[in-house]
Amino acid sequence: MTDREFRLAYVPGVTPAKWVGVWAERVPDVPLTLVSVAAADAVRVLRDGDADAGFVRLPVDREGLSVIPLYVETTMVVVPKDHVVAAADEVTVADLADDDILRPMDDTLDWTTLPGRPAAARPETTAEAIQLVAAGAGLLLVPQSLARLHHRRDLTYRPVVETPQSQVALAWPENATTELVEDFIGIVRGRTANSSRGRAPAPAEAKAKAPKQPRGPVPGGSGRRGARTGRSGKGRRSR
Repeated sequence: MTDREFRLAYVPGVTPAKWVGVWAERVPDVPLTLVSVAAADAVRVLRDGDADAGFVRLPVDREGLSVIPLYVETTMVVVPKDHVVAAADEVTVADLADDDILRPMDDTLDWTTLPGRPAAARPETTAEAIQLVAAGAGLLLVPQSLARLHHRRDLTYRPVVETPQSQVALAWPENATTELVEDFIGIVRGRTANSSRGRAPAPAEAKAKAPKQPRGPVPGGSGRRGARTGRSGKGRRSR
């Protein structure tokens, strides 16, 4: 038993299950506790010490944090199934020029110019924005994982090119890079269980041992060895 635990924060859309499973195999004596946080609260949770590490959406204020960018998500537009763009495989910004675009307060995309026209409503959350899309109040652009998270049968989503994309990263307080944090970094980076978290192995471990040679007769040399050992005083003919 141990009183230690590893607290992992994650923002909506991120699915940490695969890393949690590897943790349970490699660090079975330390339970991992998941902490679900809003994207806007992730940095505060880490700085306040309410989590040891967390998955965040970039960009974030990196002051006091160590950050490892992981992957970039495709931006999707969420539309009613009978919308014209639902028939397309891919959507451009120009295709949305005549549509009202919802931008919730928890939007994670770093917009310079929002496509289309601003919708009359500015919902608090992405979940509320999804409901407004279903009600015909506008369209919504979100990272692919959020489109899947809020999937509804009466809505569909299509990839949009030429738009900002959301990048997921692993972050933790830079002054609190503990052994457990190092363990989790190794898991996220795909290191094997036998790796040394990226540190160079000790000289004795780095040097490969030569295989032991068998003690039996040397191939091709047994005849010579036998000839030498067979020479003795008893085997010689006396003159």
